[in-house]
Amino acid sequence: MGIRFAVCDDDEEYARYVAGLTAQWALTAETQAETELFPSAQAFLFRYEERRDFDILLLDVEMDGMDGVTLAKAIRRENDDIQIVFITGYTDYIAEGYEVSALHYLTKPLDPDKLFQVLTRAVGRLSRNAPALTLELPGETVRVPLGQIRFLDVFHNYVTIHADRDHAVKRPLSELEKELDGRFFRIGRSYILNLTYVRRVTRTEAELTTGERVPLPRGQYEKLNRAIIRQI
Repeated sequence: MGIRFAVCDDDEEYARYVAGLTAQWALTAETQAETELFPSAQAFLFRYEERRDFDILLLDVEMDGMDGVTLAKAIRRENDDIQIVFITGYTDYIAEGYEVSALHYLTKPLDPDKLFQVLTRAVGRLSRNAPALTLELPGETVRVPLGQIRFLDVFHNYVTIHADRDHAVKRPLSELEKELDGRFFRIGRSYILNLTYVRRVTRTEAELTTGERVPLPRGQYEKLNRAIIRQI
């Protein structure tokens, strides 16, 4: 399973140091990992609105502009899956860390061994808690976290699941629909949308935060809008 890290810290040098540690951890854990760096909470939120696919957020508390606790609260309003780890030189915000269900609170200077332990715990929690769609593919079985799925569509006898990677399976869309949760809404006979990725809806299509456009069958515009309102 590939792990996607976000490091949010306005100290660029320290952010790069933390990113280097995540790479070291990935080697010892024998897993694939990608890490993106963000110099501010605002920069992270801009990216997060486009793709909400991070697994673990390593977050400084004291930053210019929006602080880390405020960012964590904004994320938690809609995402309970991402693992948040505070890394900071201050100990005044531990209570706030519990409030946003932070996995851990690490203080600077960072102890690499402690960070590695926390990352291992975070990955264990992700694998246990994150709802996922299990797909039987030629030669392998893949678990795709529901939060990474943008939409599903039908072509001939195959359904394509559009996530970090696209997967095509020969299963009925109605069967896959039963394994999804309340974030998903079926439009017509051929599409299921993850409502958290919908940016804009017109009479003819739904535009996703990724820029992808999904056509709307006749009569689905009002139904989709009502589903989005219920989701908010």
